[in-house]
Amino acid sequence: MANQKETSSYNNQMETFTEALATARQMQQDWLSYGLNFIHVYVDDVDGDWLETWENDEIFANPVLDHIKEFLVSDDIVALRLRHYLGDRSLFDLAVNLEEMWRITPSTDRLATVKNILAIGETDDVEVSDLADSLLKKLTEML
Repeated sequence: MANQKETSSYNNQMETFTEALATARQMQQDWLSYGLNFIHVYVDDVDGDWLETWENDEIFANPVLDHIKEFLVSDDIVALRLRHYLGDRSLFDLAVNLEEMWRITPSTDRLATVKNILAIGETDDVEVSDLADSLLKKLTEML
């Protein structure tokens, strides 16, 4: 019975994570499709003062995502290895995925989730495991 509750909880978390990921991907696709005009899809008052008051709006504040983005573009050895491993994959997508994982995944399941986020088709499992472990340690130190 306890196993059934854990499975249900895990499924709910994965569903939430999947929905957030789909939303982020849709936003990125809109950006690619419409260019800077994609903002009209997401902001009702484009001509208002929302850009000037951006810093004051707590809705857009996400310090965890900001820390992750700063880390991903840093000269940290783990960040460098990660960028090399990812190749042309989007760092923004990775940052969004990591932030969502950090927010909704129990700490005991984070390593497996990071491995899933990093997995790229047919890869060396040892490389992914080592990189995921190093990345999770860095995230734990930062956040």
